[in-house]
Amino acid sequence: MLRKAVKERIVVELTNLYDHFFITTKECKAKVTAARLPYFDGDYWPGAAEDMINQLFLEEDDRKLQKKGKLKKTITKRALRAAGQTDLSGNASKDAILMQKLGETIYPMKEDFIMVHLQHSCSHCSTLMVAGKRWVCHQCKSFYICDSCYDSEQRLEAKERHPSNSRDLHVLHPVDIVGVPEDTKDRDDVLECEFFDTRQAFLSLCQGNHYQYDTLRRAKHSSMMVLYHLHNPTAPAFVTTCNICNNDIEAGQGWRCEECPDFDVCAGCYNKDGGANHRHKLTNHPCVDRNAQNKEARQMRIQQARRMLDLLVHAHKCRTAGCQYPDCRRLKGLFGHATRCQKRAAGGCSLCQRTWSLLQLHARTCKESKCTIPRCRDLKAHLRWTQQQSESRRRAAVNEMMRQRAAEVARS
Repeated sequence: MLRKAVKERIVVELTNLYDHFFITTKECKAKVTAARLPYFDGDYWPGAAEDMINQLFLEEDDRKLQKKGKLKKTITKRALRAAGQTDLSGNASKDAILMQKLGETIYPMKEDFIMVHLQHSCSHCSTLMVAGKRWVCHQCKSFYICDSCYDSEQRLEAKERHPSNSRDLHVLHPVDIVGVPEDTKDRDDVLECEFFDTRQAFLSLCQGNHYQYDTLRRAKHSSMMVLYHLHNPTAPAFVTTCNICNNDIEAGQGWRCEECPDFDVCAGCYNKDGGANHRHKLTNHPCVDRNAQNKEARQMRIQQARRMLDLLVHAHKCRTAGCQYPDCRRLKGLFGHATRCQKRAAGGCSLCQRTWSLLQLHARTCKESKCTIPRCRDLKAHLRWTQQQSESRRRAAVNEMMRQRAAEVARS
């Protein structure tokens, strides 16, 4: 798909994370530093880098406790200068050590870290050129520089200009950049679905339903089912199987044990013995309301959720006794009940469970680092911890897979 996109000039360049950020060409003047790496939540390298940073600090603390003097620098000043670092302090040394270790980890699987460039990057400073002009060398393959680097190039002596490894002087030609449109507002409706909140949630959905993209037929089916879940967030995400006959159970047609994990029985097997063969009581599955799947109902649910979140923020800040804001007094009453209740949500209190669900919904959407809504920071910290744990398990699985692959190559 990407090679076709390159041919159709939708994509201007294909590379990978290692070649683009860890290897410098002779004319590249950008620093080899972790600050330049693209940082996305749920990606492989940020978690691996954080583990390495913690390890570096632990090693430094151990050396201090053992009184063996200062931290031994494994990166020389000459190597720092070669990486484009002007700061030769201890922090730059740690940055270089981190990049070295990260590069060693990523290198065996660098082809999996695909980078797709929708705009050309400057061959000198590596920034993406989205406006103005780019200066192209017709004699060299894939050499482009931005306006600012071109101005710096013109101030150099002739022998120091491009190309740096040749006595010949190449002429750079200007090309107008078709920049990003001024109006980039997305006018499509925002669809709320928990499976698309994080990478791990989406991965769990695909693994649980065996959605794969290795063939065109499977990719079509998986894409269709992913769109179905996106547009029908209340529909069952995973197919339930009968523990007796192993047949799939349709929504609302099965019975479930509330005590045993993942014990479900279809209506046919339940009607045969009435659940007598199971030691616990079986309860009927709630049937999904098909009318709740239409667009109008979804929009109403989304608007209602937004109103509740706005009400939560208002009620928390409101100090007026007779506030006329709709449902403000009722939500304040829920807060008051939650502080006095001895049963709590864990004990089965329906009012506390309702308050807790509202606080969790707020925490998932809140972007403020110093939010004052009760338990918001605790809930966000718990969500981050849960995500970090799943990402750590995924990184460990990837590392084990790479070790097995390397062992197979060594044996062969």
